[in-house]
Amino acid sequence: MADVNRGNRPLSPFMLGKYYRPQLNSVTSILTRITGNAMIVAALMIAWWLLAAATSEAAFNRADWFVTSFIGDLIMFFSVLGLWYHSLAGIRHLIWDQGLCLEMETADKLGWIVIGGSVVLTLLTVIIV
Repeated sequence: MADVNRGNRPLSPFMLGKYYRPQLNSVTSILTRITGNAMIVAALMIAWWLLAAATSEAAFNRADWFVTSFIGDLIMFFSVLGLWYHSLAGIRHLIWDQGLCLEMETADKLGWIVIGGSVVLTLLTVIIV
């Protein structure tokens, strides 16, 4: 049967951000998934570097050139940021799993702590290492 009410159905709340404003907790949740997947790039780069070191001097020089290049440094920097962010967000989820800090105001504070903490810990890691 044909849908005669096609034009009268409600629109999705996600359409063009017109009806739904992303909240801090939804954005940080999405970032947790993105950082988890993005760290795979750094893991593959490190695995390539180690395999090249075990293969030959020419392969190692090629891999080492890339890993220590500006792009390699940039990938590693953002991977450290992603690692700290992902770790702190995981701690936040462990707190939530205990039924703690679930009030909106407290959950938002935890979100800002995760973001700020990951930036501070990344800068400390880069400066120290």
